[in-house]
Amino acid sequence: MYFEMQSLNSEQRSNILHSLVLPRPIAWISSVDGDGTVNVAPFSFFNAMSGDPPLLCVCIGSRQGVLKDTARNIAATGEFVVNLVSEPLARRMAVTAIEFGAQVDESAQAGLVLGDARRVKAPRIVDSPASFECRVRQLIDIDGVRSLVLADVLAAHVMDAAVVDGELMYFDPAPMELIARLQNPGWYGRVGDAFQMPTPSVAQWDAMQRQGVSDGYLAWADDGAAAR
Repeated sequence: MYFEMQSLNSEQRSNILHSLVLPRPIAWISSVDGDGTVNVAPFSFFNAMSGDPPLLCVCIGSRQGVLKDTARNIAATGEFVVNLVSEPLARRMAVTAIEFGAQVDESAQAGLVLGDARRVKAPRIVDSPASFECRVRQLIDIDGVRSLVLADVLAAHVMDAAVVDGELMYFDPAPMELIARLQNPGWYGRVGDAFQMPTPSVAQWDAMQRQGVSDGYLAWADDGAAAR
């Protein structure tokens, strides 16, 4: 089927992306307002945009035309923490998605343990398998109803069990038990069933072509030659 975005209503346009761009990592953002009131909320229009400089991007929507607390806090302070969500924390994350009033501390409602960040004022979620302390690089207003946040990662906290090599920055995702957002309403997925598919170098690819093997790459990847 073909869908012309202009012919769809707002909910339909949102649903088509929510339901097809899968899986989406979850930015469980902790922030504070100018008075120091803590806000915690999850967002799945989120991803890493660059490794060096390390940049994260998240899009934060509105509620009845008013930007959400997280967006207002980030605009006011220029800082926040992105916490990743593990399966053991999933239900607590869901509590923080409830549309509480601005003065309600979602972290308290969800029974979260917060700890001090080192580079920003916003706290981090202590039990999160990985947290990123962030500072805003650029805020982009989207039609007055959404805020696109591009942020520099100042520091990262990673659970010890996931650190394979702290110098080369190799990490094992298995102990983190990360979950991802799937389609609406309320579907999530586990990170698992991983497979490795290496990319050959130009020299390796040219060698395959000289050998006249049409599926040379498949054979090279499948028989373990990539590891040699």
